[in-house]
Amino acid sequence: MYESNIDWILAIVSGLAGIGIGALGYHLLNANVARNQKVRQRLAETELELSQVKDSLNDHFARAADLVSSIQRQSQELEQQLAQGAEQLCDDLQIRRRFASSSHEDAESTTESPTMPRDYADGDHGTLAEDFGLRRGEEEPAAQPPRY
Repeated sequence: MYESNIDWILAIVSGLAGIGIGALGYHLLNANVARNQKVRQRLAETELELSQVKDSLNDHFARAADLVSSIQRQSQELEQQLAQGAEQLCDDLQIRRRFASSSHEDAESTTESPTMPRDYADGDHGTLAEDFGLRRGEEEPAAQPPRY
């Protein structure tokens, strides 16, 4: 009879140990899930903040570009006004010429756009050609064997 009690006690202890180990495992796994969820939340907040900073930066640069174009337009208008005033009111011929030439140069500079840089040379041979930098009158070096 005593042996049957030991079997029941062993079964109850084993059940309690299994429940304890299961609860511990659930707690440890759930802690990682909670930590991951916090990290995801912080990542989402950081991405939101980054997008807000990008938007404000874009707005800032758009406003700065508008202000720069406004300043350029106003300076051209001022220069035209000074040139017209010099034409009408100034008796000195040198001052008239200077205003006329500066307004003419500004008109040319606004219509011309700079050429884009190229990654190749003019003509048949560029800087990577074998005869680049050699003078035409010099003797050619001995023929080299073909390269593979």
